[in-house]
Amino acid sequence: MVKPAYVAVDWGTSSFRLWLIGNDGSVLDERRSNEGMVAAATTGFGTVLANHREAVLAPADLPVIICGMAGARQGWVEAGYIDVPAALSTIPFAAARVPDATADIRILPGLAQRDRAHPDVIRGEETQLLGALADLPDGHSLVCMPGTHSKWVHVSDGMVTRFHTFMTGELFDAVASHTILKHSIADTGAVDGGSDAFRRAVEEVIRNPATATSLLFGARSGTLLHGLAPTDAKALISGTLIGLEIAGALDAAEPGAPVVLVASGALGALYESALDCAGVEPVIVDADIAVRAGLAVAARSLWAL
Repeated sequence: MVKPAYVAVDWGTSSFRLWLIGNDGSVLDERRSNEGMVAAATTGFGTVLANHREAVLAPADLPVIICGMAGARQGWVEAGYIDVPAALSTIPFAAARVPDATADIRILPGLAQRDRAHPDVIRGEETQLLGALADLPDGHSLVCMPGTHSKWVHVSDGMVTRFHTFMTGELFDAVASHTILKHSIADTGAVDGGSDAFRRAVEEVIRNPATATSLLFGARSGTLLHGLAPTDAKALISGTLIGLEIAGALDAAEPGAPVVLVASGALGALYESALDCAGVEPVIVDADIAVRAGLAVAARSLWAL
């Protein structure tokens, strides 16, 4: 009979995901909500977790492994950072323990790059890396994890050597919502990564990254002069920003390093298409599976499950 072994939690800024994991590694139950760090800071992290634990009938003493923003300075308990270069295998053992809790609750740390010229931090994605480790090619690889703040991480034989954060998702929201270009995209739906407008934008900005802001204005001028459709205008903006990110990330890559794309859903499809435009065929790892796998590695390391 499969019995609950531990609770795994991915606690983002605005999202909360919990899985009840059995002693055979299977997912017995799961919960998702918008009770991320921002909401939990008001409600109480302990209260949010307790409510979801009760909903999946998790025993009160069942251990809990958490990654993400619950470990931020503004979160539940600050979990700190491991300085790179760092072995991914060291992450579980630097987890912070939540004090005065009935169960053993641990929060995984992030990664810090303390180079004064290129300071950077990761929190949450380190767990995806830990989970994706088995899928990484031998030797050096470049791992792309798209998001509001996309992470491109250089990994060499299980060691994180350096990484870069690109604010692509946040920039897209700002450009699409708070500039003159918002009038060109109206209330269109999701961007189609296979559209000509998206792919042309990616290809053009990769060829000439210095013209990115000029290319963005094409969403406005194309609408006025050539009747550019709102869906294509939005695709142009998305393709320009994602293409600019890829151009920068690949420029800093080790020659010949394979690219691993840790992503899922519509965003993953956009990056897969954009990488294809750049002549890159990535190894694809599902982001949801990777984060659960990373939490599982951490749980086994800490509690010998």
